[in-house]
Amino acid sequence: MAQKRFIIEMEKAKEAKDGRPSIGPVYRSSFARDGFPKPIEGMESCWDVFRLAVEKYPGNRMLGQREIVNGKAGKYVWLTYKEVYDKVMKVGNSIRSCGVNEGGRCGIYGANSAEWIMSMEACNAHGLYCVPLYDTLGAGAVEFIICHSELSIVFVEEKKIPEVLKTFPNTTEYLKTIVSFGKVTPEQREEVEKFGLAIYYWEEFLQLGDDKKFDLPLTKKNDICTIMYTSGTTGDPKGVMISNESIVTLIAGVKRLLQSVNEELNEKDVFISYLPLAHIFDRVIEELFISHGASIGFWRGDVKLLVEDIGELKPTIFCAVPRVLDRIYSGLKQKISAGGLLRNTLFNIAYKYKQYNLWKGVKTLEAAPICDKIVFGKVKQGLGGNVRLILSGAAPLSTHVEAYLRVVTCAHVLQGYGLTETCAGTFVSLPNEISMLGTVGPPVPNVDVCLESVPEMGYDALSSTPRGEICIRGKTLFSGYYKREDLTKEVLVDGWFHTGDVGEWQPDGSMKIIDRKKNIFKLSQGEYVAVENLENIYGLVSDIDSVCLSNVSSYVLPEFITPFFPLILVLSQFHCVCLSNGVIIFLDTVMFWKMFLSRESCLLPVLYMFPRCFLSSKFILLFSPDSLSVNVWEDGHVHMQAAFLVLRFIFEPQKKKTSIKELSHSWWYSSFLLA
Repeated sequence: MAQKRFIIEMEKAKEAKDGRPSIGPVYRSSFARDGFPKPIEGMESCWDVFRLAVEKYPGNRMLGQREIVNGKAGKYVWLTYKEVYDKVMKVGNSIRSCGVNEGGRCGIYGANSAEWIMSMEACNAHGLYCVPLYDTLGAGAVEFIICHSELSIVFVEEKKIPEVLKTFPNTTEYLKTIVSFGKVTPEQREEVEKFGLAIYYWEEFLQLGDDKKFDLPLTKKNDICTIMYTSGTTGDPKGVMISNESIVTLIAGVKRLLQSVNEELNEKDVFISYLPLAHIFDRVIEELFISHGASIGFWRGDVKLLVEDIGELKPTIFCAVPRVLDRIYSGLKQKISAGGLLRNTLFNIAYKYKQYNLWKGVKTLEAAPICDKIVFGKVKQGLGGNVRLILSGAAPLSTHVEAYLRVVTCAHVLQGYGLTETCAGTFVSLPNEISMLGTVGPPVPNVDVCLESVPEMGYDALSSTPRGEICIRGKTLFSGYYKREDLTKEVLVDGWFHTGDVGEWQPDGSMKIIDRKKNIFKLSQGEYVAVENLENIYGLVSDIDSVCLSNVSSYVLPEFITPFFPLILVLSQFHCVCLSNGVIIFLDTVMFWKMFLSRESCLLPVLYMFPRCFLSSKFILLFSPDSLSVNVWEDGHVHMQAAFLVLRFIFEPQKKKTSIKELSHSWWYSSFLLA
């Protein structure tokens, strides 16, 4: 039986020439054999997406939030498409009454909510640039984005107002109006008015446009609809300009894809909105749902209550990042292990039986229907009972987690790939194709893709197993980095966007992400190191919670680590990692003593708090049951406090799958340790 192939060749490969590396053949999805799908007639902008949905599905449920009665969450309360439209028109008129006109910039800062969507749609209606601010960003990045994009008005979640006020007075040159999704305290109003700005609570703001009516501008497909700032871990955030055409083109491509695999969305579908709308992944998914007249329900903003919200909403499509799916996987494994011998045995038999059928090519819903009902039914109910598609994106999903969830969730588990610059959707694996396990699938039918060789890393796009940097061409690409034409020219070359990710074509036309071109460090002896390889080695130890490898030249904890990894200590060029239970591993003894003897070293308090240590020629372990407080005031920042526990597996190595000794061996065997 011939193997399926889900891509077709559009252009031949090109040999290396004039100092430029070779380029592999250009491919596109086989679902676009006769050309890329065209958007629905009359749909040229994001405003058209919403406007047409209101015309076609005025009475459909659009936005839902749980009703809170006496502090307890009740059922979801819904606004119809027509009701949302009416509020959007009020929001738009109020924005315009504040002096913000077509081409102006409007910020939105807060967790997902109905007000978030209404503010976004008001921007779409009046030709404003919608500029989301990440819900997890601190005042530094918020200040930069407000000033860089010259925001004149910003919508803010009530609890985020203090973060905006911290940016005063630097942002008051541009910012003139603040709108709270909730209440405004007298103190906040006084603080804002002191700088000559206006601040309104939500209902108060809607009244500004009651006696006014502004004509909607004619929005064009090439107009910018949003500027999304990417995380500034290596400098200031970059503003990615995304046009109406990019999002409308993506919607058309995803619609063609889902039709081709018999999983088309419809107005009965329900989506749980919890991934940040400030990220392109969730933004385009919600635009897709709106285009079908489907329903979007919002979580309460607490990860501990997410499962309860899912159970009440009963979504049909569940989008997640790997971290969420990892938690689901771990939770299921723990429950099964605690279920007793009989239940455990029954589960394992059912799991192996269904897995065997899947690898034989049997479709997901036909592989083991009795097992789905008797054994795996509770897992399905845990996700609300109606989920048919689970889509993972934003980062690589572990193969073993994907394989496990494909069996137990009674749903299609798909993995996608895309960047903010490519409007998220670029690759996605397909339902009922078990061979795509561990890949991100073939291209979505709206882009062309090729691989460019990376000679310095040994990746050849013309080899029998093509490997190279993933390059993308199509109308979904961004329009450039806002006010950074220099950075735009670095990544957009001859119409091709260079992702920086290294991929490998699979025989069936799916793509496997194998490396990151930019995350290579050149060591002092001239050797190149791919960071992901090191992270994978450390990840073999079950006690390691998270790993972050940095190539900063100083011995100071990088500032961008502190909000996200409070239990990770990273010093210098990947010489040190910190386990989840607080143990610090120094992988290079020479560098350890260099840091200890340096004047800027923060190791003196570290050693003082660690009376015990374990030394070898390969690494140094420091551990203590006491607490550690490290204060490094170089450059005026970095403060770290963490509780440290005794390293358990030093005393009980037989209970661990991978020991420190094995970790060290892997490190040396991979020849990544510094000389």
